[in-house]
Amino acid sequence: MAKKDVVALALIFLLIPTFLTACGGKREHLLSGKTMGTTYHIKVTAGRWTDMAKVQIKVDECLEQVNQSMSTFRPESEISRFNALNKAGQPFAVSTGFLEVMRVAQEIYRQTDGAWDGTVNPLVNLWGFGKKGPLQKVPAQTDIDTALGQVGFDRIQIDPKGYLIKKHADVTVDLASIAKGWGVDQVAAVLKGLGFTDYLVEIGGEVYAAGLRPDGTPWRVGINRPQADAPAEAVYKVVPLSNRAMATSGDYRNFYKVEEKIYSHIIDPRTGYPIQNGVVSASVVAPDCTQADGLATAMMVMGPEKGIALLDRLEGIEGLIIVRQADGSLQEYYSKGMKALIAS
Repeated sequence: MAKKDVVALALIFLLIPTFLTACGGKREHLLSGKTMGTTYHIKVTAGRWTDMAKVQIKVDECLEQVNQSMSTFRPESEISRFNALNKAGQPFAVSTGFLEVMRVAQEIYRQTDGAWDGTVNPLVNLWGFGKKGPLQKVPAQTDIDTALGQVGFDRIQIDPKGYLIKKHADVTVDLASIAKGWGVDQVAAVLKGLGFTDYLVEIGGEVYAAGLRPDGTPWRVGINRPQADAPAEAVYKVVPLSNRAMATSGDYRNFYKVEEKIYSHIIDPRTGYPIQNGVVSASVVAPDCTQADGLATAMMVMGPEKGIALLDRLEGIEGLIIVRQADGSLQEYYSKGMKALIAS
């Protein structure tokens, strides 16, 4: 081979990486849609010519299965059929996915001493935040006591063989405060199964981030400014995430004002009343979004001291609780590793 041919061949090999980056290298693909009464947004780092239309079909099929399992707005869903069962002691067969969500829900109920409770819906409806519509007046204590008598996740038995059993016929389940996190985790599993390693999945503000962004840095996820008059895109803190999930719960956009008093949509399942502890936002970072979602709601109820103490006891879980002071200022409470995570 002539010398000039060797030089030309060497130049071709040197140019191949540049050519692949420019013409067929990885880029960030965007997917979006509607689900669970909200929207989803997905970013995937993949080859330039990846067929994302096929990926979106898989994502939408996955989310349809989640809705068919856990949507209380669908009469034929698993959760609606379970709620309609008006008989104690009768085994109710459920899918593997629904059983797993209930198992996680049971664990969060136990960890939080009932501050998170998936059977709280009678109280949510009573206070005007459910299907019955807006609150007209503050409920009577007798009505609150009646609703409290229907609440308690320990009123449901979970059989690992694939059954749920009501211990009391009137108990019902609403997993709205954990289902979005489960949906995020299921979509992430679909993307992983398709061979993707770098992606960000968001459903209604709950997020799972895998791998890195195209520039090699962690994904950056914002926590909204916890003020009712703040723009929806206003960012209070930014959290870098890689192979972790984050969920945020807040009371600054969904509330009622009755007789000059504000009532939050976050109900304490133990007292029957909306929270009055000053907590306006709680964000939790966890290995999966199902845990993060449920714990973020629980932190709203537990308050900063007990909430942060719990997060510090849980391995691999961090959080930030924001409390509005009497003068309107915001005070931040961090778990042991959360401040360092935000600063990184």
